[in-house]
Amino acid sequence: MSTLRVTAERLVILEHPNADALELAQVGLYRAVVAKGAYRSGDHALYIPEQAVLPAELIGELGLTGKLAGPRADRVKAVRLRGELSQGIVCRPAALGDTDLAAAAERGEDFAELLGIVKWQPPVPTSMSGEVVGAPDLLPWVDVENLKRHPDVFEPGEPVVLTEKLHGSCCLVTYTAATGEVQVSSKGIGAQGLALVEDGRNLYWRAVRAYDIPAVAARLAEELGAERVGIFGEVFGEGVQDLTYGASARSGRPGYAAFDVSAVIDGQLTWLPAAELLGGELPLVPELWRGPFDTATVLEHAQGEETHSGRGLHLREGVVIRPVAERWSPVLGGRAIAKVVSDAYLTRKGGTEFE
Repeated sequence: MSTLRVTAERLVILEHPNADALELAQVGLYRAVVAKGAYRSGDHALYIPEQAVLPAELIGELGLTGKLAGPRADRVKAVRLRGELSQGIVCRPAALGDTDLAAAAERGEDFAELLGIVKWQPPVPTSMSGEVVGAPDLLPWVDVENLKRHPDVFEPGEPVVLTEKLHGSCCLVTYTAATGEVQVSSKGIGAQGLALVEDGRNLYWRAVRAYDIPAVAARLAEELGAERVGIFGEVFGEGVQDLTYGASARSGRPGYAAFDVSAVIDGQLTWLPAAELLGGELPLVPELWRGPFDTATVLEHAQGEETHSGRGLHLREGVVIRPVAERWSPVLGGRAIAKVVSDAYLTRKGGTEFE
């Protein structure tokens, strides 16, 4: 899940092809449906992204009572309005009436706290929870930002690789070479500096033991001369999320696919290519394409059917984009990695978003 920031943005206004009273306000590569005439290209307004949870007062002010997602109708979610995908909310709340939004956009000011907007936290099913302990040495996963919000992460023509984004739950495994200790966590629990105590009923530990991930991590640590090795993968199947890829997590061997590796070598954290290091030992997320970065190509590959099962059982969640040569991104202020989520995934009915 991406980080939550509620910022002022410069708008580009586009025609809505199917509605005379509506227009499209573009922010980055996102488009949100707005009332016709409310904004002009070059105007600045607040952009509230998907997965933001709004307070009741703001929902009422924006005329969105009963129209948002979730049991309390307070969560921003992508919707189709007259056939066009609308992601996020473009608005000018009364609380910012005296704010120079153009200057705020220049500063990158975040208004989430001021407006009482918080990030939605997915529920954690019993099978994905358990007893936890402090894990200061756990190698955490990163929040992968959406390319639509940050379209300049990659340079045109930069060599990139696109892998399929699988809809499951992120499993973190950290192996410490000096002690042989294995720490297992989820993305959400790991972000709190916690690891799960081993339990045969826990989804993540069942996957770790079923695929003998500690043995793979130990081999990598020895070959790389690493102090710690992190292996990151997606656990999926029936009983995890609504998209199953033909697997079942109710059995002793849930679906699993690795997508990243990190290692601490001489005290420095390094990200390494999972396909090169794990191929043949662990299942991997499918590689969909590699070549020179082009926005249209990436957006096209985010759509369609899943490929992991080899049978196209259901829609594709999206893609993850990485540079072929791992690097730091000045746009993100961290690792150069981004995602794009498919339109069909965003607007499906009855979807689950456990973490």
